[in-house]
Amino acid sequence: MFWSRIAGVGGRWLPSAVVRHHLSVAGAPPARCYGLIPMVIEHTSRGERAYDIFSRLLKERIVCINGPISDDTAAVVVAQLLFLESENPSKPVHVYINSPGGVYIRSPVTTLCIGQAASMGSLLLTAGAPGERRALPNSRVMIHQPSGGASGQASDIAIHAKEILKVRERLNSIYAKHTGQEIERIEQSMERDMFMSPDEAKEFGLIDEVIEHRPIALVSDAVERSEATSSGGNGGIGKSANEEKDETPA
Repeated sequence: MFWSRIAGVGGRWLPSAVVRHHLSVAGAPPARCYGLIPMVIEHTSRGERAYDIFSRLLKERIVCINGPISDDTAAVVVAQLLFLESENPSKPVHVYINSPGGVYIRSPVTTLCIGQAASMGSLLLTAGAPGERRALPNSRVMIHQPSGGASGQASDIAIHAKEILKVRERLNSIYAKHTGQEIERIEQSMERDMFMSPDEAKEFGLIDEVIEHRPIALVSDAVERSEATSSGGNGGIGKSANEEKDETPA
């Protein structure tokens, strides 16, 4: 039996199968796709701590959405966003999306498409904070109208048909709000699957910028955190919102 250690369960050593289950629930990609989940070792004034890579990214206010948007994925992402908001309502949260599809927080959410953002994945991408929606040069974005199926009595099928039309109207209005497009163009574009390059998605209003390098804001945040860690203090965790409030002059 192989054993692994994970920070999310008190740093205890657990069977690898248990660790893989924990990571899959936490929103990490399945372990079978990448082999072993990388662990990050941090040395602080309090000693040595080990994190799985996705927990470490969460510490930097980075949330990863990988794979289809399911109930479990949505629940975990919402929980992470609410947690990060409770830590610092004004500091941005960075969401990295690689999803084929499948807000209620004050923190500005930056979104970055790193592979594909299709169906509901594209809705999450375009719903980021204005000016903070980005995509890598070789990523793809796809929008389309909702699809589904129904079975049963004819009257029940008719009810479901009316409901999915209402969902389509609601989605069209959300896309129109975030892209600035007229509702007529949104309806026409989403009539069938519409694939876009990053530049086309920018022209359409789904994103604000096509980038080739990590945004400098993220780099500077990481440098500041690294310097805080090396200087001891509170173990590199950074000041909480309450601590910053206490230091504010009256």
